[in-house]
Amino acid sequence: MAHKQLHIGMSLAPTWLSGDGWRHEGSNIEHTFGTDFFVDIARRAEAAKLDFIFRPDSLFLNAPIMETSPGFGSLDSTVLMAALARETSKIGLLSTVSTTFMPPYVVARQIMSLHQISNGRAGWNIVTALDGNENFGLETMPSSDERYARAAEFTEVVRSLWESFPDAALKRDRQSGQFADTSLIQPVHHEGAHFKVKGPLNLPSYRDVAIPLFQAGASPAGRSFAASVADAIFSATPDLDAAIDLRKDLRSLAESHGRKADDVRLLPGLSLYLAPTRKEAEELFIYTHARTSRARKIASIRDMTGLDLTNWADDQPVKAADLPPVPVVLRSKTHAGLLRRLIEREEPVLRDLLHRPEVISAGHWQVIGTVDDAVESVKHWQEAGAIDGFITAPGGSSGSMNLALDELMPRLSEIGLLRSEYSGNTLANHIYE
Repeated sequence: MAHKQLHIGMSLAPTWLSGDGWRHEGSNIEHTFGTDFFVDIARRAEAAKLDFIFRPDSLFLNAPIMETSPGFGSLDSTVLMAALARETSKIGLLSTVSTTFMPPYVVARQIMSLHQISNGRAGWNIVTALDGNENFGLETMPSSDERYARAAEFTEVVRSLWESFPDAALKRDRQSGQFADTSLIQPVHHEGAHFKVKGPLNLPSYRDVAIPLFQAGASPAGRSFAASVADAIFSATPDLDAAIDLRKDLRSLAESHGRKADDVRLLPGLSLYLAPTRKEAEELFIYTHARTSRARKIASIRDMTGLDLTNWADDQPVKAADLPPVPVVLRSKTHAGLLRRLIEREEPVLRDLLHRPEVISAGHWQVIGTVDDAVESVKHWQEAGAIDGFITAPGGSSGSMNLALDELMPRLSEIGLLRSEYSGNTLANHIYE
């Protein structure tokens, strides 16, 4: 079967340092709040001809987990991408910005500034956030439906602002003295349920180069929003069937919004614990999660399902009938849904459940093995029609990250699943080619 070229991105959230990964010699953990750490990864991702690099972002700090793990403390995503723009020339730069807490005018200006600085390589990962409300004067997080209704209007405003000051308005005619054709610069005059914005943006668009939009909504409201605006959709899909079902649903939803099915591209996260041998990869995985206590895993299951397994035996199956009704309040409906789906489909014994990615990580597609194993897994998912690409999320050690960029990506290029050379210099070119 012919292989279709995939869209592949590299996460700059250093997941290879999570758990106990940071304790390895050579982890470079001391430099994760500077730029050199990320410049090295960005340059190597560009050498591998990936579509983009991106930094997930959050606007709160889970302080307790930082007792033993780096957590998600990080540089501001857009500021980091601006720094990396000067150190790269072709790879896309995808920034994560929330629509729940930030004003649309500021976000439109930030992302267009990145687009200008990078010569057309900016992208926007639209998130609605799961936490952080108390840092912005909100007692509670808005509901999923409320967040996505706001996100839809927010995105409309941002896009209108990007169009309000077209590059064509800039004349810069020294002879006549005309700097700009102001008839082409128009206010947006937006008045909606959530925002009132006059405009125009005080920054011109970058030529005619589009800014691709990315999204990760997986609730019904999130999927509908993502399918209505996003060029690519991130997801947690721990198994092949989950990816196939999600991709079919998103393509159908895109058509219901008047778009083509191929306008949306599904890019699941791919968690990679890579080593020279499978035994070493398994040892790496075990070492990384060794200090994740049983009590913490049990608490995670309870928070996502309402099921308390504290007193269950290791060999006792967890069955669909054991699941209580879905709790009204959930931090993440996506992860809760994946965990309930696992229990309903497989009814695993508790010992096995406590080691599943739905419990100990974000519920991503996972390969624990060699580069050969990863190549075969990617080929299998692509041939099954489950993916349009993936987000590279190495785990366990810097060695795993090195294998992903330096060995896995060239192998995928050799079999036609990844470009061997860039055909253009913008993120839009990479995504739409």
